[in-house]
Amino acid sequence: MKFNQAEKFIYNKLQQELPEHLYYHSIYHVKDVLSAAIRLAESEGIEEDGLLLLKTAVLFHDSGFTVQSKDHETIGCNIVKEVLPQFDYSQQDIDMIAGMIMATKIPQTPHNLLEQIIADADLDYLGREDYWTISSNLYKEITMYSMLNETDWLKIQISFLEQHKYFTNTAIQTRNEKKKEYICILKDMLALQTKNN
Repeated sequence: MKFNQAEKFIYNKLQQELPEHLYYHSIYHVKDVLSAAIRLAESEGIEEDGLLLLKTAVLFHDSGFTVQSKDHETIGCNIVKEVLPQFDYSQQDIDMIAGMIMATKIPQTPHNLLEQIIADADLDYLGREDYWTISSNLYKEITMYSMLNETDWLKIQISFLEQHKYFTNTAIQTRNEKKKEYICILKDMLALQTKNN
């Protein structure tokens, strides 16, 4: 596996081809998920080869956005199948990477530890200090596609956070409490907004 060359290839592709209005699904998001995935993998005891496959899956997990947002995970898998053989990834490697990319599709359904790690890393911010900044970027991005007011956005966020669950022990232990706090804050914000309207 020529990971460094694959990494260079995908960063170039994302920089050149990701639409500018993707305030959330940007290169920053990919780098953020990568650092979260590495932290989770180390804590969960993932060995070297598994870590390389995981890192590759993270780098490519939103590459489908270079084409369109709808079904971007499937498109990302097709990009992986097309591109990674030239960087000496085997068919088995590619299948595992595609499985990880599909595990990030909402609602998340990971089938093994690597898929659980990428799913948790993709939504790591839900239980972090920078939640508000990142969720406001997502709101900005979504309003490019739909007429969404702040009240609807609060309802969507509450529902999403309540339904979301972390899979790895590490994420459960390090992110769940903060996420619960945010649900309470969001509910207070919604109650206040409803009262004022």
